[in-house]
Formats: sequence, structure tokens, C-alpha cells
Amino acid sequence: MSRTNQSRRELISKVASGKVIKKSKAEYYDFNLLAVIILLICFGLIMLYSTSAYTSQIQNGDDMFYFKKQALISLVCIIAAIGISMVDYHILTHFTTMIYGAAVVLMVLVKTPLGVTANGARRWLAIGPLQFQPAEVAKIAVIVCLSYMIVYMGKRIKTMKACMVLGAMGGGLAMVAYVFTENLSTAIIIACITAGLIFVAHPDTKPFIILLIVAVILIAAFVFFLVTTMETNSNFRIRRILVWLHPEDYASGDGYQTLQALYAIGSGGLFGRGLGNSIQKLGSVPEAHNDMIFSIICEELGIFGGIMVLLLFGYLLYRLFFIAQNAPDAFGSLMVSGVFIHIALQVILNIAVVVNLLPNTGITLPFISYGGTSILFLMSEMGLALSVARQIKFHDNQVLI
Repeated sequence: MSRTNQSRRELISKVASGKVIKKSKAEYYDFNLLAVIILLICFGLIMLYSTSAYTSQIQNGDDMFYFKKQALISLVCIIAAIGISMVDYHILTHFTTMIYGAAVVLMVLVKTPLGVTANGARRWLAIGPLQFQPAEVAKIAVIVCLSYMIVYMGKRIKTMKACMVLGAMGGGLAMVAYVFTENLSTAIIIACITAGLIFVAHPDTKPFIILLIVAVILIAAFVFFLVTTMETNSNFRIRRILVWLHPEDYASGDGYQTLQALYAIGSGGLFGRGLGNSIQKLGSVPEAHNDMIFSIICEELGIFGGIMVLLLFGYLLYRLFFIAQNAPDAFGSLMVSGVFIHIALQVILNIAVVVNLLPNTGITLPFISYGGTSILFLMSEMGLALSVARQIKFHDNQVLI
């Protein structure tokens, strides 16, 4: 065993035992990751103002109402993320049980008088002047807690029992999110993060490929069964599937938003109508500044603008991949891998919904869609990733990319 591998094993052992490791002054800080995050946020603010100015003026008497709120919370979150990055992430090993329990309790409280209903969904929690979606806490909880448990299990991760325990932990959070916040999309993301982390940690990929194929077949069969046997008005989720398959048949109802988003993308062409010149944002696309903002980006900046956004997200994911690969221990590597999975999932699901490749899920586009809760917890995850990056040590002859 080489000295490097031996020291790495000792480090993992200390993390698993809950000991916070004190390190010498960090030699590296991922300014590239920080730069692309700030660039995405600034671009998101520009598009948010362009998208929401008209409706904001009509509804609130101030065309910058949404912009000012988002700009303020974004500035605070950037500062907070930098602050989090300065803290040794190993300190989280002392609080994994507390984080997991807090996520469960906060989601359960949504069903109490503290819960708040908005846009027909009871998913928010109001504690004093603060109002947030506790399901977002569960995303961070599953990333941190499962990463710690995987390191704690060590070689036992190869066993079926260990995988079932981890699956139960992540699946439990997903079930609580679905039952108490009625948020299926968040439950799916939590479940996928769980599966992704187990996949990353497990040495054998064949069982996961088989399970994925079986899952796809079962989901397709289940959707076919629902569509062919259930009445259209029996459940709003079934209606979403029907709208996804035939949006033109529901043009005046549930399919209206989807069709208008597709019209926006189609009318943008290659280079778009020009920044601020969207027509669909003038009320045609409901809540355009939220989960449908990508359609307005394509209308104003064209397919070229949409591709630029995808390239920015691609570079963000590359930086996370770089940090995960070079993290000083398995705990840091797994946490950043979890953040990678989360961001990738949200981007893919949001854009797939906008172009009607998937049924409407209500998932926002990270860093760009309007939402204080979303940016707060996304930046918390970015702070953790930057904290891991600060612990990376390189030899003098290594080249950073």
C-alpha cells in the first residue's frame, strides 16, 4: 500500500469516527466555480427582470418588484456561500443525525398551522418573518447524511443490507416530502440523489443498470395503465401525463402553459427576438419567471442563448466533477457528487418539461428561476462544494484545469 493510499484511509477512518480534522492553511480555492455561479446568478437576474417587468408592474405597481427581492437574497446568499466555504466541512460529521431529524420535522410541520398554502399547494412553512420550503432542507440532508453513512460503512457498502439501509434513509426522506408537502417532484429528486450516491460508492455497476432498465419498463407500463384505464379528471397527475402526450387537446386548459412555452421557443428562432422583446411573457406563459423562464430565454435570445445557458451549466457541473475527483477524502467527494447529481437533475428536468419531453413537474431552473428558498439552499450546497475545494492539496508539478 502506498503512503498516499494509507494516509487517505486514515483520513476516511477519522471522518467516519466523527472527528473533525484540522488542516493547515488551504492552498487552493476554486475561483472558477465561484465565477460561474455568480455569472449564472447575474444572467438569471437580467432574465428575471426582462421576464417579470410587465406582470410585476401590473400586479405590484413596480416593474422591479421581483428583481429587487431576488437581487437582495442572491447577494446575501453569495456572501453566505463564501462564508460557508471558509468552514471545515468535516464539522458536519457531528450533526448528521440532527440535520436528518430537522429535515423530517420541518416537513411534518407543513401539515400544522405553521404551513402556508400558495398557488394551490401547501408546501411552505412560515416561522416568524421567514417563509421557506422545508423540502429543500431535505435535499441537503440526504446529500450530507448519506455521504457520511457511506463513509462510515466502508467496505460494507458492497453488501445488499448496506444498500437497503441507505435506500431506506433516502427513501424515507422522499416519502415524507411526498406525504407531508405533497411535492412529488422533490421526492423524485431526493430518491434520485439517493440512488446516485449509492451508485457512485458501490464498486459494481451491473446491478444498477439492470435495476434502471426494470424501473423504466415498470414506469412506462404504469403510465400506460393509468392513461388507458383511469378517467381524465380522476387525478391531476394523470391529467399532467395526458397533457404531456397530447398538449394540443388541452390547449384551453391544462395544456395552455406547455403550448405557450413551445410557441415562445419556436418564435425565438436561432438568435431570438432580442433581449426584452418577448411577446409570450406578456401573460401568455403563466408564471414565466418561475419554472418556465427557459422558454423566454429561448424566445429573446434564441436557440443560441439556450445553448449558452446549457454550456454555463455544463461548466458548473465540470467544476463540481473536478472537486469531487480531487477531494481529500471520501466524505467530501461524496458530498460534492451529491450536489452534482442534484444540480444536473434539476437542470435536465426543468428543460425537459419546458420542451415537453416530460410531464410538468414544477421544478425550477437553478440560479435563474425566481425563488428565494431555491437560491438560498442551492448556494448553501455551493458553499459546501467550495469548502471541499479549499481542502484540496496539489503537488508543485500538478497542472490545474
